[in-house]
Amino acid sequence: MNKIKNLRPYVIYFMLYAMIGWIYEVFLEVVVYKWGFSNRGVLFGPWLPVYGFGALLFLVTAYKLIKNKKGLKKYLYIPLVFLVCMVVATTLELLTSYICEFFMGSWPWQTYADYKINFQARIALSPSIRFGIGGVAFLYLLQPLFEKIVNKLKDKKLTITSIVILVILIIDCIYSFIIK
Repeated sequence: MNKIKNLRPYVIYFMLYAMIGWIYEVFLEVVVYKWGFSNRGVLFGPWLPVYGFGALLFLVTAYKLIKNKKGLKKYLYIPLVFLVCMVVATTLELLTSYICEFFMGSWPWQTYADYKINFQARIALSPSIRFGIGGVAFLYLLQPLFEKIVNKLKDKKLTITSIVILVILIIDCIYSFIIK
């Protein structure tokens, strides 16, 4: 039971990062590329699970390098954290493209063919660099803030919040993949 209790903060982190990822993608689409608005995800809601999973992978890989470091020593790890996040996110993106293609016939970011350095339009150098930068920002700026917020939640609120998030995600998956 304790292992399940220990997963509750990660459910919240997953959702926070999935929502941040959706906002980032919509921002790129609307403001940077001026393509206009569309829901960038495979689910109905304003979240991209790939960003949530990516952030969780960052937490179990790169965040361990810096979590308990203090002062300047923590910031000396930025190049390594950047590389780890870049590799982890790019690998996740590549695997996700194959999974999406298998289940849906395509993957949402086929525009990568437009990048000079890309692999099968599934991954590209430019987004990989942005993932590394984003990972550093997540782990150095956002994650400590999210940990403070989550740590302030009492046990019951943490459980209820986690359950509500999971129920919302399950309903969205049922709607997006079965009903729709």
